[in-house]
Amino acid sequence: MSEIKVNKISPRSGTTVTLGDSGDTFTIPAGATINNQGTATNFGATGSASWNTTVKTGDFTAVAGEGYFVNTTSGEIDVTLPAGSPGAVVAVKDYANTWDTNNCVIISNGSEKIGGSTNNAVLLTEGLSVTFIYIDSTQGWLITDDGLQSVASTNPYIEATGGTITTSGNCKIHTFTGPGTFSVTKAANAAADNVVSHLVVAGGGGGGGSENNGSGGGGGGAGGYREVVSPSSPYTGSPLNGYPSSPNRVTVTATAFPITVGSGGAKGGPGESRGSQGNDSIFSTITSAGGGAGGTKANCEPAKNPTPGGSGGGGVANTGCGLPLRLGNQPPTSPSQGNPGGSNNVSDQGGGGGGAAGAGGCGNVPTTGSGGLGGAGTTSEITASPVARAGGGGGGNYLPGPQGTATAGGGNGTRQTNAGNGTANTGGGGGGVGNQGGGCLSGGAGGSGIVVIRYRFQ
Repeated sequence: MSEIKVNKISPRSGTTVTLGDSGDTFTIPAGATINNQGTATNFGATGSASWNTTVKTGDFTAVAGEGYFVNTTSGEIDVTLPAGSPGAVVAVKDYANTWDTNNCVIISNGSEKIGGSTNNAVLLTEGLSVTFIYIDSTQGWLITDDGLQSVASTNPYIEATGGTITTSGNCKIHTFTGPGTFSVTKAANAAADNVVSHLVVAGGGGGGGSENNGSGGGGGGAGGYREVVSPSSPYTGSPLNGYPSSPNRVTVTATAFPITVGSGGAKGGPGESRGSQGNDSIFSTITSAGGGAGGTKANCEPAKNPTPGGSGGGGVANTGCGLPLRLGNQPPTSPSQGNPGGSNNVSDQGGGGGGAAGAGGCGNVPTTGSGGLGGAGTTSEITASPVARAGGGGGGNYLPGPQGTATAGGGNGTRQTNAGNGTANTGGGGGGVGNQGGGCLSGGAGGSGIVVIRYRFQ
């Protein structure tokens, strides 16, 4: 074997030096170092990393050409990328499968980009391994091994799915008109942006029915109404906005939140049968109570008395012995989720169901021989346009006089015809029915509730 020792090899013509022929093998012995001072092309080293087996447990600055095992068990770790040069490579791997709990955050060098964005990249997938390669100043560092740049999200805000999704300016709105799941796939970088706005309205109570011999049913109470307007996703909320009251705030994490939307209570059937209680709506730690049932003519008969709830159901004659049963805001919340229903201890006009913003009116007041007005609802723009919700049902009047009317989704009281239902997805109470010699009639069913979640997404 021949050996040649020189300090420099230069091409004779000043163009290209070729080492060996096709099929030849060049061996670099152990301990030797190749120091590249120019541009390497057609080498397998570009796009791959040499893995450093010292596990990283705190913030660090990466070196081009190296891969790192990153252990976030104790908390988030920030990895700062080196200055980018075309072909530079950095790789990271979730060492303890904890990136979904404590994220690995990739920080670019100065104003350089990651996937075309100057935002930090957040790695939040359990067990993930990612290789970044610097390509140019337009895209900066791109991901190659996963094939999807989205695994390193540069969006600093919440990402989520579930319900019917709409947008309003910089905010995304998830509306649930029935049961579902609000799934947060990525939390926001800033803690304040994880406090979401929400509206949780329960199902309204059903209105009381009547029999043929002269009676008036009470209106159903509105479903409990609870709302928080987060400064991160502002809009014009109702006066019941609970921010910044600590118990009413919901701070989301990257997890699934089951959503319960309460159905409305059943209508009170013929034969002086009271309505049924509305059902609760739930989002995370927020529970709104179903509206109270509208009562019917009773002589202290428990089965005919109105019931308490988010807002209380309206009572009728001789239910004075059960006045506490008309209470709203049950169980108590702060701010209050509803108001009491109206009553009537004089004759057979039904009281109105309580609403989110006011108590139900009493029967026979202010006009002799009238059904009680439904309690006032309230208006919110959480879905980008003003919508009135959670009004109590109107009371029924067996006389030809005025019937109890309702707003904000509540059903109107009626005479000689079945009462009005609460409007779906408003939590409105059903109307009570009045009757004198017109056969046995039914009250109105309560309207179902709704859950709306709003947050900043850009």
